[in-house]
Amino acid sequence: MHATARHHAITRLLRSGGVRKQADLVRLLKAEGHAVTQSSVSRDLREIGVLKAADGYVLPGDEAARATGDFGALAQFVSDLRVAGPSLTVVKTNIGAAQSVALAIDRAGWPDVVGTLSGDDTIFIATSSGRDQAALVRRLRSLFNI
Repeated sequence: MHATARHHAITRLLRSGGVRKQADLVRLLKAEGHAVTQSSVSRDLREIGVLKAADGYVLPGDEAARATGDFGALAQFVSDLRVAGPSLTVVKTNIGAAQSVALAIDRAGWPDVVGTLSGDDTIFIATSSGRDQAALVRRLRSLFNI
């Protein structure tokens, strides 16, 4: 229950803006009475799926907007795209960003995507045919400017 309350507090604080560093977040959470450390906040951020961008944190709650076609906020995390056979596409991201990017792709419900598998900085995207893969690659290159 404590983790759930912390997660809600973290989400609220990040949405309010002004949190640039984990140390700021630790200080704000402690001021609200949460017993946290830098490592517990780091773990919470990973569990929530928060990404660190140059201009602040990106919350996974924004995935609904991304899934409808607004992938602009995610573009900064995608660095490369490669074809690995007739139905497998590999997308490289910043460390820790692959899961959020893969989730947005999954939620988009594109008919040419069979599924995704993500690690820390790599996403494998399966398509059912070479034609579907070509359409996917065009879409991803356009969305992520790569």
